[in-house]
Amino acid sequence: MTAAKPGRAAVAFIFVTLMLDVLSMGVVIPVLPKLIAELSNATPADAVRMGGWIALTWAIAQFLMTPVQGALSDRFGRRPVLLLSMTGLGLDYILTALAPSVLWLFIARAISGATAASFSTANAYIADTTPPEKRARAFGLMGAAFGIGFVIGPALGGIAGVYDPRLPFWVAAGLTLLNALYGFFVLPESLPPERRTAHFVLANANFIASLRLLGSNKQLAGLGAAHFFYAVAHNVYPAVFIWFTMYRYGWSEAKNGLALAATGVASIVVQAGLIGPVVKALGPRRSMIAGLAFGIIGFLIYAVGPTDISVWIAIPIAALWGFYTPAAQTIMTQRVDPSQQGQLQGALGALMGIASIISPPLYTGIFALAIEGKATLGEGLPILGAPFFVAAALLMCALLAVLFATRRQQS
Repeated sequence: MTAAKPGRAAVAFIFVTLMLDVLSMGVVIPVLPKLIAELSNATPADAVRMGGWIALTWAIAQFLMTPVQGALSDRFGRRPVLLLSMTGLGLDYILTALAPSVLWLFIARAISGATAASFSTANAYIADTTPPEKRARAFGLMGAAFGIGFVIGPALGGIAGVYDPRLPFWVAAGLTLLNALYGFFVLPESLPPERRTAHFVLANANFIASLRLLGSNKQLAGLGAAHFFYAVAHNVYPAVFIWFTMYRYGWSEAKNGLALAATGVASIVVQAGLIGPVVKALGPRRSMIAGLAFGIIGFLIYAVGPTDISVWIAIPIAALWGFYTPAAQTIMTQRVDPSQQGQLQGALGALMGIASIISPPLYTGIFALAIEGKATLGEGLPILGAPFFVAAALLMCALLAVLFATRRQQS
């Protein structure tokens, strides 16, 4: 198939694809404790740890497959990779809904991670079809898809999970397979044959090969490091947010669903409504710095807030860190050749994959120690906000990396 200019229907497919990728991660968050309780006899602390290992399994699969999908899309085009990924993800939702044991839950989440690794291909599609001066806004809209997925996933899991913890996966399966069918009819190819790589070499479709591109110049390397710290920090949400509010404030599933919905809505407002004007007014460099600063402040409020009111204060402040990613994407996509956009997105996806591997055991391990009373602050008080202190410190590292990488850039 030759490349064609994508219409609104094709852009809508990319948007929904990214949203469903995030939904695949978020739908399990509120129902995971119920599923673990149904399939095992875990204690509360062990349930937190098991949740971390299940998330780790999902992350490893996505980590391994993200550069493969990016390289395949550079060789064969974006369309077939996206359609196969969505179809596989839909079928895996069915497998998850039918899981008869914890082992099957691990297997299902591994397949989900592998098939939900289409972020790199979808971002490459946007880079193919959007001129450089409009990419910040386009990537901001894709970030809004992340926010919507983060709203729908946990909300779907929380509401449908009240009736049956497996029901959310049946609903997600239907949505995903319908989107794949829709894309089959409306999605044109964005990468013409003359811009594709000559060969697909499996040995090069791995995170080491992908990361070589980021090492090709100092600015890409510095922004790549910032992207990694940013990704690890962001993963504090799926790793421990539900556990944190349950144990620190005694929140119910309904209240957690409302808070996660508010987080997603705030992200949508920032990504879809504020990114374009802010990046235009401040430039990419200052937008990145401002976004990371807001994120640090938001996480510190989560960490030290004495009552649950602090959660509602932190949500809109932390959402403003959404200025960072589209601005960083804009700079990085301008530093590589058009034929390397898939490789770049694969490399960034690989960094996110590594971050996703590190994050679940990191945050759940710290939080499990806190609820067991082994991590304390003064007079034996548990440091329940410890995961958010760590996330704030990681965003500080990202800020330092951005300042170093762009110190000669004044835009």
